[in-house]
Amino acid sequence: MTRVLVIDDEPQILRALRINLSVRGYEVHTAATGVEALTVAAEHKPDVVVLDLGLPDMSGIEVLEGLRGWLTAPVIVLSARTDSSDKVEALDAGADDYVTKPFGMDEFLARLRAAVRRGATSVDTDQPVVETASFTVDLAAKKVTRGGVDVHLTPTEWGMLEMLVRHRGKLVGRDELLKEVWGPAYAKETHYLRVYLAQLRRKLEDDPSHPKHLLTEAGMGYRFQA
Repeated sequence: MTRVLVIDDEPQILRALRINLSVRGYEVHTAATGVEALTVAAEHKPDVVVLDLGLPDMSGIEVLEGLRGWLTAPVIVLSARTDSSDKVEALDAGADDYVTKPFGMDEFLARLRAAVRRGATSVDTDQPVVETASFTVDLAAKKVTRGGVDVHLTPTEWGMLEMLVRHRGKLVGRDELLKEVWGPAYAKETHYLRVYLAQLRRKLEDDPSHPKHLLTEAGMGYRFQA
């Protein structure tokens, strides 16, 4: 059964979507705040997410960024905002589709079916919390703990760690890592990677000089091994 997470602070929309989706055979979970949404997503690992941008505790973009740290399921944004800049921001943050309120249920359901088809092959590998023998990475909460204690990482350190963890077990090329974390202009600044990886190892590895999780593939890139 396809799992749908609907995130909206308007009770009538939650009720309408829950009814319309349930009668069509979907397993529906709902959340009315951003914090609740991230918790429910981690518990139920939805196959598709329907997200309102106007939430009471945080912006929908923040929720989307939190989800995109670990979840590959398609996200359909629902919003009363019609400005093109809002649509661009949502799509750039990782949304797959943008539906403007008020919306027709038939069109919405068609978009939902299309999103489910696009995401059908990827959701089973989603895992928000990744544990190693030395530390734990929570991609949804953007937090790292070691021995139960939060580890402070700079935004750049987190960006580098997050990309490696999202591609766990796979080689991430130096150019790819630089472009993703620092931007295209830094694609050849490989010394940045050495400096920041050394910092991450000092903070996270039990023996930084003999790392077990943050590995260097000489001349090619880096690999996260859980």
